[in-house]
Amino acid sequence: MGFPAREALLADRSINGAPLCRSLAHATDGWLAGLFAEASEGAGPLKGPVALVAVGGYGRGELAPWSDLDVLLLHDTKKGIEGVAQRLWYPIWDTKLKLGHAVRTVKEALRLAADDLDTATSFLEVRHIAGDKALTDALHGQASAAWRKRSRGWLERLGRSVDERHAAAGEVAFLLEPNLKDGRGGLRDVHSLHWAQAAEMVLLPGDDDALAAAYDVLLGTRVELHRLAGRPGDVLTLQDQDAVATNLGLRDADMLMARVSAAARTIAWTSDEVWQRVRSTLSGPNGNHQRDVPVASGVVLRDGEVHLDTAARPADDPTLMLRLAVAAARRRTRIDRRSLDRLADETPAWPDPWPVGASDDLVALLLEGHAAPPVLESLDQRGLLVRALPEWAPVRSKPQRNAYHRFTVDRHLWEAAANAAVYAPRVSRPDLLALGALLHDIGKGVPGDHTERGMVLVERIGHRMGLPHDDVDVLVALVQHHLLLPDVATRRDLSDDVTITGVAEAVGSRLVLELLDALTRADSLATGPSAWSDWKAELVTELVDKVGHVLGGGEVREVTWSLFPTAEVLALMGAGRTVIQGDGDRITTVTRDRPGLFSRVAGVLALHGLDVLGAQAHSDEQGMAANEFRVGTDKGPVAWDRVVTDLQRAISGQFALEARLAERARTYRRRKPTRAGPMVPAVSVDNTASSNATVLEVRAPDRVGVLHRITKALSDLQLDIRHARIQTLGDEVVDTFYVRDAGGRKVDDAFAVREVERALLHAVAE
Repeated sequence: MGFPAREALLADRSINGAPLCRSLAHATDGWLAGLFAEASEGAGPLKGPVALVAVGGYGRGELAPWSDLDVLLLHDTKKGIEGVAQRLWYPIWDTKLKLGHAVRTVKEALRLAADDLDTATSFLEVRHIAGDKALTDALHGQASAAWRKRSRGWLERLGRSVDERHAAAGEVAFLLEPNLKDGRGGLRDVHSLHWAQAAEMVLLPGDDDALAAAYDVLLGTRVELHRLAGRPGDVLTLQDQDAVATNLGLRDADMLMARVSAAARTIAWTSDEVWQRVRSTLSGPNGNHQRDVPVASGVVLRDGEVHLDTAARPADDPTLMLRLAVAAARRRTRIDRRSLDRLADETPAWPDPWPVGASDDLVALLLEGHAAPPVLESLDQRGLLVRALPEWAPVRSKPQRNAYHRFTVDRHLWEAAANAAVYAPRVSRPDLLALGALLHDIGKGVPGDHTERGMVLVERIGHRMGLPHDDVDVLVALVQHHLLLPDVATRRDLSDDVTITGVAEAVGSRLVLELLDALTRADSLATGPSAWSDWKAELVTELVDKVGHVLGGGEVREVTWSLFPTAEVLALMGAGRTVIQGDGDRITTVTRDRPGLFSRVAGVLALHGLDVLGAQAHSDEQGMAANEFRVGTDKGPVAWDRVVTDLQRAISGQFALEARLAERARTYRRRKPTRAGPMVPAVSVDNTASSNATVLEVRAPDRVGVLHRITKALSDLQLDIRHARIQTLGDEVVDTFYVRDAGGRKVDDAFAVREVERALLHAVAE
């Protein structure tokens, strides 16, 4: 037996979101009522009342396309109920809908709800479908009364469940791929607030309307996600965002994610504030009820929260908002809700220039580290940040749909500033570090190159803050070069004098270098798991040390010597035999030089699932070649014995490497896409980045054996790889090679350059 009404609703694109959920629930009610009538009639006379009841989301009258169908068969009879249940459940199962079902008396249901939070909350949202309505009313009335009677215990358990859910699912507002239901700021947070409200009044005037509007945005998005996937799911993955946006009639996925972020921020902020008050009430008096404790001009501490003094006048003193924020962050607490409302109502746009001391207050807030973002979020939720920084509006809730970033732009900047506070004791100007971290990506809110636009914006902001001209110049330099150190460290040969002198000339001073070093670390840690690692930290440290030596007056040649080949490797080369040694995160090969040697090693490493991070090569006049590869070891120690055995076979030509790589590629599970659209391969050729080699950079989708194919193409063109840096960014690789032609020269002939580009693009083509 099918369910035509459901199929028709799902096919009707004119209805979505909450209206679709209500229509699905209504249609399902009618369908189930019919099934219930048939099941009751077929089971014969019953010696007591029976009712079919919707619970949970279905009980709310909100049925998403592929959500579970949660129903309860209530009864007060000892005979015939199993027959009704069997006749009722099987037709539902036949439609392939996921059914959550139970058969209970009212007493049994209430007994189960007495100890189980999920059951107790589901009974707060029961709805009668068919049968004896008195049973449904009895369950709902008694379950609600029991919930209110034990409100204190239930609120404590509900609050803990909210925290546990947030820890597991993360943020909705700020993540690249949010969990729309269980994340912080998601649909379940609204459900939890309504359950808390059923225990006692916890919402303030205006909360219901704000939550309802935000809830509709997330529910509409989830509905289209279900429709698109044809299955249940709550995580809005990157590859689904474009299609969901189209189905919702939005311009693009960026608009969708901005709407999702803004809605989730409203829910999360309201939820956090409510649960803070609930926990404060549950914990009882904390000793601060007796009197207000002044903590700053116009600011008092009351009942564990920071409040505006009744005599404070935000209209006359716009910097009050920062003084409240600093006080709250230092005490690891919140700004009182009514004080925020007063600030929102009375604080004017800030003057240009800022009032004296305002920039110091902002720096003080940022240097509180990870206590600052929640306070900044409170100010931003009430539209206060943009009154001081109008440039903040375009980055608010702005998504970053790429392989690196896990946060929206605004949250990324807050996290970077919080991380920068950790490094503040290591730099001579922590104030400039904090401001640079907060503003380094401010240009992402406007069209164009974000670095160039950011430099213009930061110069304007710096002068408005009243900073000295020299400090503004340093901030502009931090924005201009905030990507310089990680880009150079991971893509260039740090033993090349052109690399070191180029960075020294760009940075210009040891102060800027020092601040960029700290900013790089703070920025990378705020970006995502693939943006920072021990390997990158080591490379950035090496680069900073070498550039610092030059900026301090030292000679570049004193820091551009190479550790490879070591004396041990040179001795092995002199012996003229093949030696392969794997140790820790490095493997070294010494053998007779032959075409394609580098690519064979790369292929074997790929075959063993090892990610190459970098490589160096050296050859001598006697025809010996040495290669050193560094691999990622985040998956645990490498079993080098097996790798060495396969390398010996591959180097000697006794290994079907191409066939094995093809077999692995067929069975290898591709990385989940981490970008908005398809990755278009690109090749760049640079003859200025090194004093004695051509620098090739290849961007391509990450596939099994891609490094092998790239380096084989270089070998086919008789190019000698001297140095390589390999990066994997989500599902993309960015590989850099220092190469020379067969005569040991740069590749500077126009025809040769075009052939290199052609060969590499062919090698990485799908």
